[in-house]
Amino acid sequence: MVPDAVLFDLDGTLVDTILDIAAAMNHVLAARGWPEHPVSAYRGFVGHGVRELVARALPEGAAAEVDAASADFLSRYDAHLIDHTRPFPDILALLARLAERGTRLAILSNKPESQTKRVAAALLAEVPFEIVRGQRDGVPAKPDPLAALEIAAALELEPDRCTFVGDSTVDIETARAAGMCCVAVTWGYAERSALEVTWPRLLADSVPALADGLGLRWP
Repeated sequence: MVPDAVLFDLDGTLVDTILDIAAAMNHVLAARGWPEHPVSAYRGFVGHGVRELVARALPEGAAAEVDAASADFLSRYDAHLIDHTRPFPDILALLARLAERGTRLAILSNKPESQTKRVAAALLAEVPFEIVRGQRDGVPAKPDPLAALEIAAALELEPDRCTFVGDSTVDIETARAAGMCCVAVTWGYAERSALEVTWPRLLADSVPALADGLGLRWP
């Protein structure tokens, strides 16, 4: 059965942002003479917001530099937001199918809201998202459920009528805390084994598997 609404994480679920994130953070590190990281390392750094990403990327003993490095990262990343970022294969088709079925669509990301909206506008412009939310001052980041519950309320739906789709344990925790159905995808940035032990309702290894789990026939 197709849910009334589906909330999607952005990075690692709808779009592949890791190359641009890694390039921006490595630029900040190199400018300070600090070691850079391979792109693969950033898969373990993302998911908890900008400050946590930067804190994980900085070398040992540089904790005092987190705020300044975060500001530099945001500036650099903002200028190169979609150099390499693209939707994952078949995602646009899935979103179109959901919209055709009347499913209401939203985005909830831990990326800063201005950047979340820019990415959605640039790469997902044809998708009728009713709400696009990123990390905002005064609103706790995922896995706190407040932002997800705000979206459900804005859609005038009970949380249990909503499904949350993400690629990380943070997203699964958010869905559970909000009382939403939790679905995890494995093409993002978390290891499949880490997702398995959190027992989402569905663990989708492909877009067709996700479509099936959401009650859609594919193609």
